[in-house]
Amino acid sequence: MSNEYIPANVWVDDSNSDNKWANINRPVSGATHQKKRPVGQHPLQLYSLGTPNGQKVTILLEELLALGIQEAEYDAYLINIGEGEQFSSGFVEVNPNSKIPALVDKSADDEVNVFESASILVYLAEKFGQFLAKEGAARTQTFNWLFWAQGSAPFLGGGFGHFYAYADEKQQYPINRFAMEVKRQLDVLDKQLAKNRYVAGGEYSIADMAIWPWYGNLVLGNLYDAAEFLQVETYRHVVRWAKMLAQREALQRGRIINCSWGEEWEQVPERHSAADIDQVIKLGR
Repeated sequence: MSNEYIPANVWVDDSNSDNKWANINRPVSGATHQKKRPVGQHPLQLYSLGTPNGQKVTILLEELLALGIQEAEYDAYLINIGEGEQFSSGFVEVNPNSKIPALVDKSADDEVNVFESASILVYLAEKFGQFLAKEGAARTQTFNWLFWAQGSAPFLGGGFGHFYAYADEKQQYPINRFAMEVKRQLDVLDKQLAKNRYVAGGEYSIADMAIWPWYGNLVLGNLYDAAEFLQVETYRHVVRWAKMLAQREALQRGRIINCSWGEEWEQVPERHSAADIDQVIKLGR
């Protein structure tokens, strides 16, 4: 093929384009500018965005509050990754990897920084003793599926989602390759949910909270506008599970935090109290 791409002997960064989702990436780490991170009044400070990875943590926090655990109160600040806010000095101090979400727990004398969504889920589940079995097979199964999500979702998001929805040019090879992998993942999940009410077994856990924002949103038509393309209705057990979880009030609340797009009733850019969510949800009722 005359147009075949041949990699250069030495890689050169020539990624500058009008595509903001491409331009936020760079080959080095660290801060690009000085900016202090805001700090609210609650013990937990979350710096995030209402993408699937961000939704994981806010869903858990809202589920903890729904149980009456007031120590889980938190301030949630929006990090606009399209504008490079994840590269501010304040954010990099919490997460040197410059990815959302990032959490600071200032409930003790020594503040604790927690980053990577799965790490935050485990940290909060263990801190408050909820949604993660303390021992035994149930705990192991939850970790199995939590880490399955961490390993699988990049193929859905950075792989399929990027080339199908965000790439400047639609290319058959990467779209087909990643679509095949996403369908395989959905099949894995569907077979697991054919035997279990929730992903890791009979109990709702942080595994469900990690997987729903990606795969639940996907099969419900809320991600990449790709439900028809992937024929998601064929994964009927995933659809059943996704619809069941979507009825949970805490999940409904958690999925709209740090969100600044969509319908007006889906947008809670910052959260400092339950009232911030209450007044927005009322718009959709």
